[in-house]
Amino acid sequence: MPQLALNKTSLTRESRQLGTYEKFLPSLDLKRRQLIAERNKARRELDGARARIEAIERASGRELPMAADARLSLTGIVAVKRVQLAHENLVGLRLPLLAEVEIEHADYSFLTRPHWVDSLVDTLERLLRLRVEAQVLERRLAILATAVNKITQRVNLFDKVLIPRTRENIRRIRIKLADAEKAGVVNAKISKRKRRLR
Repeated sequence: MPQLALNKTSLTRESRQLGTYEKFLPSLDLKRRQLIAERNKARRELDGARARIEAIERASGRELPMAADARLSLTGIVAVKRVQLAHENLVGLRLPLLAEVEIEHADYSFLTRPHWVDSLVDTLERLLRLRVEAQVLERRLAILATAVNKITQRVNLFDKVLIPRTRENIRRIRIKLADAEKAGVVNAKISKRKRRLR
């Protein structure tokens, strides 16, 4: 770090910097609060999606215990064909949104499969949609958590480092300028006295 020049030019520069920092800090803090609120919202949405997944799994276990029969092959009966994402801009941050999930059903014979397979297909389809939604929410939450950490570091940099350092520099410069002014007054009085004595 370069040596601080204790003069009026440095005082002006440091005062401008302090003004800029103090003007910028509230907007940074507001952005941080918005990101924290959005992160908390995403966390609640993810918890809700996980709870719905668990509820569907428990309910299907109770209602369709016959699906566990190893003799009946249900592999690949339902699959995700396509996932389309959209993006949302939140205070300059690009967040993923689930736009569409296309589910593909395998062809199966209605006569050779038990009647409850249709119910199982509907349940699996809802589960797949929820799992894709949960994955998107996890990604969204991870992006928000990273952004909150970065913005918190910036707020702390301004609040705990740059602003106090600039204030201290201004204080040092003012002390030096005040001392120089006093010394100038004292030197002027001494010069004036010496002229009188001559």
